[in-house]
Amino acid sequence: MKHLLSIILALVCSTLIYAQDNHDQIRSLKVAHITSELKLSSDQADKFLPIYITYDKKMSELRHTDIFRYIKNTDIEDLSKLSDRETSKKVQELIDFEESYSSTRVKFIEDAKKIIGEKNILVLKKAEDDFNRKLLKKYKDKK
Repeated sequence: MKHLLSIILALVCSTLIYAQDNHDQIRSLKVAHITSELKLSSDQADKFLPIYITYDKKMSELRHTDIFRYIKNTDIEDLSKLSDRETSKKVQELIDFEESYSSTRVKFIEDAKKIIGEKNILVLKKAEDDFNRKLLKKYKDKK
């Protein structure tokens, strides 16, 4: 187990060196954090990590869709100026986004629990939340 963790951490470090942007660096750190928290066997890690990385990339893509960026970057005053037709279109885009986001997450949890078990699904969620809190704190501290 220690050998597996050492290999994973070495891979993460080498990925950090060659990563082309902050997203890759953050993803690598996140995977390393989650791997250490889950304490997976090498067989579990071999099966779980590719699924998790694919899932994480998909979730990142969803968070960069047009509707997500639109809501994030538009002022409330500008939203109130939309026509009824534009509003309906944006609401449908939002519904489609939320359905895709939710179904991606549910499918991942169903697939992952077959590999890592139900308790580790809860550990995974906690590890993700902890990582995100630490990342946000570090970002706030920089400013």
